Amino acid sequence: MSETATQQLTKKDFTSDQEVRWCPGCGDYAILRSMQKALPQLDEKKENYVFIAGIGCSSRFPYYMDTFGFHTIHGRAPAIATGVKLANPDLQVWQITGDGDALAIGGNHFIHAIRRNIDINILLFNNEIYGLTKGQFSPTSQTGIKTKSNPHGITDSPFIPTQLALGAGATFIARIPDTNPKGMQIVFLDAEKHRGTSLVEILQNCVIFNDKTFGDVTGKDVKHDMQLYLEHGKPMIYGKESDKGIILNGLKLETVTIGENGITEDDLLIHDAHEPDICLHMMIANMNVPEFPVAMGVIRAVKKLTFDEGMKAQLEENIQTAKFRSSDELFNSGDTWEVK
Repeated sequence: MSETATQQLTKKDFTSDQEVRWCPGCGDYAILRSMQKALPQLDEKKENYVFIAGIGCSSRFPYYMDTFGFHTIHGRAPAIATGVKLANPDLQVWQITGDGDALAIGGNHFIHAIRRNIDINILLFNNEIYGLTKGQFSPTSQTGIKTKSNPHGITDSPFIPTQLALGAGATFIARIPDTNPKGMQIVFLDAEKHRGTSLVEILQNCVIFNDKTFGDVTGKDVKHDMQLYLEHGKPMIYGKESDKGIILNGLKLETVTIGENGITEDDLLIHDAHEPDICLHMMIANMNVPEFPVAMGVIRAVKKLTFDEGMKAQLEENIQTAKFRSSDELFNSGDTWEVK
């Protein structure tokens, strides 16, 4: 955290003068508003925020935030974000990306940013389609769906972004739908407070090319039974009547109903986001309908040395132990000669 902000910021302070140009009904609007409402809740100067994006519908985000920002090239935003953070560690760096930008052409940059644990926040807008280029399938598109680039249906299996991140050694992963503005604000704040790479997967609806792709999770009639909002230290309970939960049966998760077969709230699994071992977090991240509710909120938040902390410590050590203190000392060391 840098110096305390000298004035109370508001949503208006983070709203740029640019016309927001997404399709009417796009989930990106809700994400933008949630971010603009979340940042004033942090004790940080406005000029310390930087938003960096790649290519895609989501990547227009920096234009609409009245902060510093870069609209970079396809898939390469993590490299730019890493450079910005290393050049000025006091900056709060947010990378904005989509499922195509991050997991296809940018897949290598994505996993290595997470592996290094550089202190940046990655917001992954996952709509399971290429929206900007008009409806081709993406790395997260579900098997069998028909798109403009696969009119007979997709035959390969999709990435699960949180699963991929855990495999790369993620220290913070969260998931939230674009239909939960308050939940987004909470998750964004948690991500910013975490030291290290924070990945927030946002289930985002594309009304034009993949409408209601998350309808079986976010629909008003099913959301209470198909979403499990996680809170560290609390039992995994869900349902419209808060009468359902998750237990660990041997090495597998299982859904139960409180009051049936002698099950009580005390039998439910307690969420431990701070557990270093990824096994349980992987199982929770992989839960999916219709067998399980989809896990929302912070799935994992563990402490680990960040890439920028390691670089800073290494530089400081090298400065203390360096044989030469300046370029002049280096150039005039050892054998020298003069050309006349």
